Order: sequence, then structure tokens, then C-alpha cells
Amino acid sequence: MKKVIPQMEPWFDEKEAKAVYQYFKSGGWITEFKKTKDLEKRISIFTKSKYCTMTTSGTVSLTLALLALGLKRDDEIIVPDLTMIATPNATVLLGVKPVLVDVEPQTLCIDLVKAQKAITQKTKALIYVPFNGRSGNMLEVVEFCKKNGLFLIEDAAQALGSYNQGKHLGTFGDLGTLSFSVPKIISTGQGGAILTNNKTLYKRILSLKDFGRRKAGTDIHDEMGWNFKFTDIQAVIGLEQMKKLRFRIKKKKKIYQEYANGLKKLNRVELINTNLKDTCPWFIDIFVDNPDSLAAYLKTKGIESRRIYPAVHTQKIYKNIFGKKYTIAERYASKGLWLPSSCKLSGINISYIVRAITSYYN
Repeated sequence: MKKVIPQMEPWFDEKEAKAVYQYFKSGGWITEFKKTKDLEKRISIFTKSKYCTMTTSGTVSLTLALLALGLKRDDEIIVPDLTMIATPNATVLLGVKPVLVDVEPQTLCIDLVKAQKAITQKTKALIYVPFNGRSGNMLEVVEFCKKNGLFLIEDAAQALGSYNQGKHLGTFGDLGTLSFSVPKIISTGQGGAILTNNKTLYKRILSLKDFGRRKAGTDIHDEMGWNFKFTDIQAVIGLEQMKKLRFRIKKKKKIYQEYANGLKKLNRVELINTNLKDTCPWFIDIFVDNPDSLAAYLKTKGIESRRIYPAVHTQKIYKNIFGKKYTIAERYASKGLWLPSSCKLSGINISYIVRAITSYYN
């Protein structure tokens, strides 16, 4: 067992190193080209999405998705109050107004009943975040957006390998986004992807991320665009990581189940009900009344952990904007702790962590 068990760690090995070396040896130019296309195709096949576009990060993928929809300044977008800060920040970057809505306790995803009450004439879209890979009934989400005339964007950054009713998350809406930052189940260091089945949106995204060019390799610009292109060197790493994805999905589910089995007798530890047939948890999340105290205790045992995101409306940059109460988001944000969640975790590691948590409460 390791002396210190990290909350998360990247997992690369000689296969990525050899692939990168071979790429350099072949004279690759590093910039976005054939390897990026290969990775996009691999992700499309895995998610069963018609189109996939790689970009520089999960945050940029959200920004590009919003740009592609042609949203205008002062349009409103419904966003869950419990999410990584990138979700509302992407809307603010474009001058679009995020409208925060509380989450439901069953999934920690946006509450559609409360979302209905938040809709105004300015509301143009809803960003649905499958928190930690979990989701509500996505067909209901699609129907909700259709009924209210809203675009549906899925911020599926934490949901690679997770499904709802047999369909991969990120493929229900007009656009879905993924993240490949270091803590994700597979990583390219930084990186993001946009999924869509809409050819028009796909072509628009290709233009927007390449300076608004009419065609790649030319310098005729029909619309405003930026350089949000990926790199082939990252794609080489991503292709090797994709080969390991199915194994890691199984491992993540096994890790979550072992934690759940070990902690189920501790009535002071709450876990969200998780259907592991469909859901691949990104991190192992528990909810307790004293997360900071538990985290400090675990640290003395060589176990690292991390608090889950604060509710968005409590963040300093948003505190004076939103005056409503978001009871569920506040409750779970105040209680949430992410335990060690690396795919490298062994059964011995997990047993040790469970014993430490049990010892704390006893």
C-alpha cells in the first residue's frame, strides 16, 4: 500500500510514451491534423454520436457550444447551482446570463420542476450537468426542452462512460461536451470535445474554432472565430488512453461498489443511490455532517480527499448576483467529500480507507 493515497492521479505508461516517440519519429507537425481526426472518430464510435470535435478544454467546449447556437447578449441560460464553476463561467464569457436552479437530491442534477419556474421570455437554453456521471430521466429532459423551446446542452465533463436508457450521456441534447483534463477517467492533459448529431452545428463549430475560416487552410473569414484547435500530440496520447477506457470504466464501477459495501453500515455516511449498470462514477462522493473534520483525520492516516464544489451562488464571483435559496445544492455542497478515486486504487487501499472512516466515526 502507498504511503500516501492520493485523491486522484493521472495514469499514463510506456504505451503513451512509445506512441508519442513514434509520432515524433514519423515527422508529425504536432498541430491538429490526422491524429486528431482519428481521436474524434474513436470518440464518435464510442459515444455513438455522429460528429465529434476536439478542442483545448472542457470549458472551451462549452463556450464553443454556446457560440454555435448563436445566443445573444442578455439571453438567459438555465444552469444547475451544483456544478463546476466552468459551467456558469462559459455563459458569462459570452455575455449570456446564467440563471441558477436548484438540484434534486436523488441525482444532484437540475430539478426540472424548479427549472420550469425559472423560465422567462429571455430563456434560450438549458445546460444539463450529469453530476459525477449520474443523470435523471434524459428523455424527460429532452421533452422539457422541446416543450419550452429551449436548446439542450449537456455538460458531460464527468460522464464519459455513463449512459441513460442505453444511450451515452452527452448525446441527448443539441450539443454535448466532454473533458479530458488530468483528473478525468482518461486524459490528454487538457482537452475537451463537443458531440452533436446536427451537421449544421458541427460545421459551425469547425469554423468557430479555426478563426472563422470558410475552409481549413485558407484565409477567408466569413465570421468571427478564434484558435481553439487541439494538437496531434495530445491526440496521440488520447488514442492510447481510449484503448484503456473500457477497462477503466469497469474498474471505476468496481471501486465504487467496494466503497459502498464497506460504508453501508455507517449511518452517518450518505451515498447517492447509483445505478452502476448505467453510471460510471467519476469520483467517489460521500456526504457527511463534518467533511472538513473527516478530511483532516484521513490526512493523518495518509489518505487525501477533496471537498466537492461549493454551490455556485455561494462563490464570491456570483454571491451578489443571486438572492434565492438553493436548499438542496447548499446541503450537499456543505456535506460532500470526494474520497480517493484513482483507477490505480487496489482493494487493499479501499479497505484501509474504509477502516479509517469507520475508525473516525467509532
